This record gives sequence, structure tokens and C-alpha cells, in this order.
Amino acid sequence: MTKEKVPMTQRGYDKLQETLHHLKTVRREQISEYMGKAIEDGDLRESAAYDEARMQQSENEARIADIELQLERAQIIPEDNTGAIGLGAKVVLKDAKGLERPFEIVGTYEVDVLKGKVSDASPIGAALHGKRAGETVELQGPKGVNKFTVVSVDYD
Repeated sequence: MTKEKVPMTQRGYDKLQETLHHLKTVRREQISEYMGKAIEDGDLRESAAYDEARMQQSENEARIADIELQLERAQIIPEDNTGAIGLGAKVVLKDAKGLERPFEIVGTYEVDVLKGKVSDASPIGAALHGKRAGETVELQGPKGVNKFTVVSVDYD
């Protein structure tokens, strides 16, 4: 398995730590209580509740191991104070029709497209890298090239 560093924002790192803490404390306790109730019910060989609890326990432990590996490999990228778009930037783009779209440039493990968090390694993240407010960006879309203007770059 590779030990290659994974670029990540401080916010993303902190969120992973919160998730890990929740899984190790709250979620483990919930699963333990669920498993205890299933054991109290009797015959474990035919207990769907016990099987479900074991499956949840296995999934939780696998998620814990995955997050621990991500945190171990994390490389926190400092915010760019020059005004250029980089990891951690909150960007607003305006398309040719004047519609504004907000994005946040994040590391690979932080992506959440529904919340506008796009990877720095994605086509849009790569195209935006180093751009500043007022600059134009061209992105290849399914219907051809789309032009966007960078309205703002913020690192709050």
C-alpha cells in the first residue's frame, strides 16, 4: 500500500478528526448496545439482529481504519495569501449568462459535489488553480467549451 501524501485543507483534516472521534466513541457505543440487546435475546446462530450488529461493527471499524490512514497520509496545504486560487479557496464563478456558481477547492478525500466542494485534481480544480478574481477560465463541457469569469476568491 502506498504511503503517498494526500493534500488536504485544514478544515478537511479537522472534519476527518471529528468523524473519527464520533465513530470511536458514539458509534461504537451505539453498536455495542445494539449487540448487547441482540445477545440478550438468546440464540445467536439465528439472530438477524446480532448479524446486523456484527455487520455494523465491521463497517464502523473499516471506516475508522480508512480515516486513520487518511489522517496519517494527510499533508495540510496552507492557504494561499496571494489571492490566487488554490486548495481551500472558496470561489465564485460567473458563466456567460451571468449565473454565479460557488465552489470550494478541496483535497480528493473532501469532495462533496452536492455542496460545491470540488477536488483540486478535478478538471475544474486544475483549470482554476492559480487564477485570480477577474480572470477568465475555459472548461471543456459535454456541449463544448464553457467560459467562466472568476468573481471572487476567498479563504475564510
